[in-house]
Amino acid sequence: MKAEELRDKTPDQLREEVESLKKEAFNLRFQAATGQLENTARKRTVRRDAARVKSILNEKARAAAQSGAGSE
Repeated sequence: MKAEELRDKTPDQLREEVESLKKEAFNLRFQAATGQLENTARKRTVRRDAARVKSILNEKARAAAQSGAGSE
């Protein structure tokens, strides 16, 4: 998942993406605990993707706050 693709999405779409990544991370942790996880690198990828989406969300929130504060 590339940051450029994420910047094109709306904040609502990004929140949905974070939720789905959290669910996937939970499922991967569960699989790892039960010994069913085949692709162990996927845990790291999902965790980093979630962090990337959160970073983009924070960037958008910061930009919205700055543009709103400057107009007062």
